Amino acid sequence: MLCLNIRPSVTGNELLNEITMNRRQLLQQLAWSVPALAMSKQLNAAASLIPGQSPFQPSWESLAAYKVPDWFRNAKFGMWAHWGPQCEPEAGDWYARNMYTEGSAQYKKHLEKYGHPSTFGFKDVIHTWKADQWNPEELVSLYKNAGARYFMAMANHHDNLDLFNSRYQPSWNSTKVGPMKDIIGGWAKAARKYDLPFGVSVHAAHAWRWYESAQGADKQGPFAGVPYDGKLTKADGKGLWWEGLDPQELYTQHHPLSRNSENPGSIHRQWHWGEGVYAPSNAYCENFYNRTIDLIDSYHPSFIYFDDTALPLWPVSDAGLRIAAHLYNKSIKEKGKLDAVVFGKILDEQQRKCMVWDIERGQSNQIEPLPWQTDTCIGTWHYHREIYEKKQYKNAQTVIHILCDVVSKNGNLMLNVPVRGNGTIDEQERSVVEEIGHWMAMNSEAIYDTRPWQVYGEGPAMEAAAPLSGQGFNEGKGKPFTAADIRFTTKNNSVYAIALGWPENNTLTISSLKATKTPSRVTLLATGERLSFTRDEEGLHVVMPQNRPELSYAFALKIS
Repeated sequence: MLCLNIRPSVTGNELLNEITMNRRQLLQQLAWSVPALAMSKQLNAAASLIPGQSPFQPSWESLAAYKVPDWFRNAKFGMWAHWGPQCEPEAGDWYARNMYTEGSAQYKKHLEKYGHPSTFGFKDVIHTWKADQWNPEELVSLYKNAGARYFMAMANHHDNLDLFNSRYQPSWNSTKVGPMKDIIGGWAKAARKYDLPFGVSVHAAHAWRWYESAQGADKQGPFAGVPYDGKLTKADGKGLWWEGLDPQELYTQHHPLSRNSENPGSIHRQWHWGEGVYAPSNAYCENFYNRTIDLIDSYHPSFIYFDDTALPLWPVSDAGLRIAAHLYNKSIKEKGKLDAVVFGKILDEQQRKCMVWDIERGQSNQIEPLPWQTDTCIGTWHYHREIYEKKQYKNAQTVIHILCDVVSKNGNLMLNVPVRGNGTIDEQERSVVEEIGHWMAMNSEAIYDTRPWQVYGEGPAMEAAAPLSGQGFNEGKGKPFTAADIRFTTKNNSVYAIALGWPENNTLTISSLKATKTPSRVTLLATGERLSFTRDEEGLHVVMPQNRPELSYAFALKIS
C-alpha cells in the first residue's frame, strides 16, 4: 500500500502544498507504471477539491473547466516569429541538433561555415548571432496590415537559449550572449503598440533529449573519435570567449544517452518521454518550470504555445500542469475573467477540454466541436537560404486556401514567416505577406468573428483528405483545392461561401444550399456587387461578374 506523507493539523494551503509535493515525488519515482498514473489522478482530484484555492489546480480534472475565450475564437488568423539563433546559419530547422549528426546537410554546412563541432559548437553559433537589423515594430505592423489578429514570438527553442532576460537561465539568454537584446521584450512592446494579443512559444522542455547528439563524435575522417562540445564544462572555457559560462546550463548533457540515441530518428518516438528516453532529472524539470513562470510573470503573455505532447514534460513531471494552472489563474486575477490560451499537441479527449489543440502543418478533416489551431510556415520554421534561392516559399494563394479551410472547421491559423539571423525578412516573404493582407482587406468579413456552418464545405478535396499523423503533418498531402471546392462560415444571419477558385463558366453552383431557404441577396464581398442567382434541386446557381476581382483564387459570397 502506498501512503501519503502528510502531517496532521495543517491548514488548507499547507495541505495543498504537501499534496502537490507528494504528487510530484510519486510521478518522478513511478512515472511509467500504470499504478503511478492512477495514483496521480487520485491526488489530482484531491488537490482540486480543496476549498479557498485559486479556481484552477494543476490537474487534468481541474483544467477541464477551461473555456476558450471569445477573442481567440473571433481572431482566426495570427502571425508567429519563430526566430532565434538557429536562424543565423540560414540552414533550416533543428540546426543545433543536426550540426552534430555526422554526414547530415547541416553538419556539412557547419564544417564549411564554422569548422568542426568539437571546437565550434552551437554555443559559438549563438555568439555570432547579433540580430543587428531587427525592427520588431516594423515587422509587427506589417503582420497587422496582413490581417493578423494576434502575434506570437518564440521565447526559446530546443536549443535552450532563453530569448528574454531570464532569471533562471541567467547566463544563456539573449540579454547576456549573442545579440545582447531582450527579444521577447521587444516583440511584446511592438505587439501592444499595435493592439495585438501577444503570446509566446516555449520549446525548451526537450533540450535534455534533443541535444544528445552533441555528446557524440565523428566515426570516420580526420576527426574520428574526437568528442563534440556537448560535454564541456565551465572549467574548459579558460581563455575563451565563454570563460566563466557553463556550457552544461545550455546543453544539459551530463546524463546517459537515451536508448537508440545514435539513431537520429529515434527522438520522434520518444517525444512523449517514453520509448526508452533517459528521464530528465527533477532539477531539470523544476528549472524549466521556474523559467516559464518567470517568462509569464515578467512579460504577461495572453497565450502560450508548447511544442509538446499534451503539456511540457508530461507524464514524468507535472510542471506543465502547474504552468497552465498558473497562467489561467493569473488571467482571472488580473482581468477578472479567463482570457488566456494554452496550446498543446496530440491531445486526448480529456486534454482537449483543458487547452486548445494545435495541429502542426495540418488540418482537421471535420468541424471540431472545440476551437483548435493549425500552425504552419511559408518555408521552414527556421530561416533557410536555399528556399529563398530556389523560390520555394508557399505563395499567398496556398496560405489563403489553408486559412479558409481551417476556419470552416472551427479553427484558427497561426502562420510563421521565417526571419533571417539579422532580424529581417526577405523580399519574397514580404511580397507573400502583403498579398495576404490585400486578400484579407477584400474578404475578411467571411473570416473574422465567424463560426462553422452546418457543413464545412463541398468539393473534390474533401474526398481526398489526408489523415493526420503525429502532431499533424497532413498539409499538402490531399488533392489541391480547385474552383469546385467551397468552404462555409456563418455570422449573424448570413452564410459565407468561399470558393477556392474562379468557375470557368462564370456560374458557381453551391450544392449544399439546395435544401435551404432561398436567399434574399447574394453579394460578392470583394467588390460589394449584388449577384443574380437561381435555386433548384441541384443547388444555388450564382452568376458571377464578367470581370474577376483581384486575387480571385479564393473569393467570398455573402448569402443573406
